[in-house]
Amino acid sequence: MGGKGKHPDKALTNVQVRALKVPGRYADGNGLYLVVEPSGSKRWLLRTVVQGRRRDIGLGGAALVTIAEAREKALSYRKLARDGGDPLAERSRAQVAVPTFAEAAEQVHAEHKASWKNAKHAAQWVTTLRTYANPHLGAKRIDQIDSPDVLRVLSPIWLTKPETARRVRQRIKTVLDWAKAAGHRSGDNPVEGVTKGLPKQGERDEHHAALPYASVPEFVAKLRASGQGELARLAFEFLILTAARTSEVLGATWAEIDETEALWTVPAARMKAGREHRVPLSGRAVEVLLRAKAIAGEGALIFPGRSGKPLSNMVFLMALRRMEMPITAHGFRSSFRDWAAERTNLPREVAEMALAHAVESRVEAAYRRGDLLQKRRELMQMWTDYTIYQT
Repeated sequence: MGGKGKHPDKALTNVQVRALKVPGRYADGNGLYLVVEPSGSKRWLLRTVVQGRRRDIGLGGAALVTIAEAREKALSYRKLARDGGDPLAERSRAQVAVPTFAEAAEQVHAEHKASWKNAKHAAQWVTTLRTYANPHLGAKRIDQIDSPDVLRVLSPIWLTKPETARRVRQRIKTVLDWAKAAGHRSGDNPVEGVTKGLPKQGERDEHHAALPYASVPEFVAKLRASGQGELARLAFEFLILTAARTSEVLGATWAEIDETEALWTVPAARMKAGREHRVPLSGRAVEVLLRAKAIAGEGALIFPGRSGKPLSNMVFLMALRRMEMPITAHGFRSSFRDWAAERTNLPREVAEMALAHAVESRVEAAYRRGDLLQKRRELMQMWTDYTIYQT
């Protein structure tokens, strides 16, 4: 491996690295050694001077690190040491600083969950990644993930669970965007364009199954006569009368109700759009609340379930199944919107505000500074008259 008195330089060959069996340390040159252990395993070692002290730096096993890669690493570390740096400290920082995908996903979830209004959504966000992405990406460093990795996650569920696949895709993209912003990645997000390698999904059904508004009075009568628990029936009727979302009704508290003004104020934290929403209550809606209080007592929640917790978000779905109705509770918002458009003369924005929809036009939003409460009070009483009294 070089003549006597001379320092070796690239003394080892690939053939020698594979053939060496006798335990010991074999010099390649410039402080790089191949160490053969008594067990037969082989590893690369760099011996160099770091900040005035002789240090041994492991460069990885020979089974994974080629001789060319070992020389490249050794050269990089020697240059760093020559300039006064500490290769060991630098390597430790690099290993700690770059998280795995699973670690990055948990970090993103922790940073974002406070901004999510719905605790169920926050839990589902990270659960979908743990279930579908982590088996493929979880242990991989976030800076090493590329389009083929993302494709392996999405391919098995792209056609069988299309909605879930789209959510997983978006959430992976969010994690990788965060990684780039945090300095763990560079370049384009590998999620971009990955769908080009996937088959075309069927048409998306963006609509919740809803009853024609003409059938709502019959449904309400059937609901009242059903065998569902009375508190659950009252909550469902309240949802229909207020055109509210399921989570808004199930989480409603007495602190949000102004009985004198017949007004329900849903705080911004519980609204999808993140803005406070005032709901004028019709006469029948107030009656529903009074009956709920008589049943449930003076607890914080209007429609409590067991142990003082909110009713399950499955309660309306189970009621619909028992009634053999192939619709969703959310669909009653669509029924209300269709009725308002076809059976009333009130402006479109009154119904939109009743549904707490975001205003798409900036100009319209700038001019509409109030919430049209009085007009909406008239609208909600008309809706009650139609659904309950069929007038």
